[in-house]
Amino acid sequence: MKKLENKISVVTGAASGMGRSIALLFAAQGSKVVATDIDRKGLDSLEKEIRNAGGDVTIMTADMAKQNEVEKIFDIAVDRYGTVDILVNNAGIMDKMDAVGDVTDDVWKQVMDINVNGPFWATRSAVNIMLKKGSGNIINISSIGGLRGARAGAAYTTSKHALMGLTKNTAFMYAKKGIRCNAIAPGGVATNMAKDIDMEKLPKLATEQILPGMATNPRYGEANEIATAALFLASDDASFVNGAILVADGGWIAQ
Repeated sequence: MKKLENKISVVTGAASGMGRSIALLFAAQGSKVVATDIDRKGLDSLEKEIRNAGGDVTIMTADMAKQNEVEKIFDIAVDRYGTVDILVNNAGIMDKMDAVGDVTDDVWKQVMDINVNGPFWATRSAVNIMLKKGSGNIINISSIGGLRGARAGAAYTTSKHALMGLTKNTAFMYAKKGIRCNAIAPGGVATNMAKDIDMEKLPKLATEQILPGMATNPRYGEANEIATAALFLASDDASFVNGAILVADGGWIAQ
């Protein structure tokens, strides 16, 4: 039996990388997927792949930094499928690896809007749908940058710590309401985000402080390896897992 048969999943940042792998795997496991991103071309490709495999998907472009667009995702999900069972807050951006003394207001705001405010708006919308039926499942894609201070710049690191706080509070507050909330903390994963970081153009302080730690990474993961972790958390196999931070980093922070 498929693990997510007839479940309705919302996956943000689904046009590429981990989000795309999660959407594909969830659809293959029987979920009807609402896939969102700012990349329409990537969404069109995802839609075609899911439909060709016999899956059910609804795509929509949405900017996670805009509250009205985030809330519209859930209006469309309910209008199309009647409810939302699973939310995967995957959309996110990296910062410029700057220490706090060098972070500009524009970078800080952009990272917080997409990495924190977007998941907050999405989680609030999802919870209010899930409460009506007494069940639901939220999975936040955080980062080992939310567990350590030396894997990114000040803005990204702060945003991922905040997302873990949102995860734990949501899990505890709604534990008796049938709603679970967990996070995955990936290490280095071969996605567009990782490829956008030019290690030869890091800020001087990042080169001195962060780069030595990058060399201790045992290996880069693949997007599908994060997707299988998300499937576990989304399924009944993880029925007693709530408020957890599932580290998927190949052993990087075990050093």
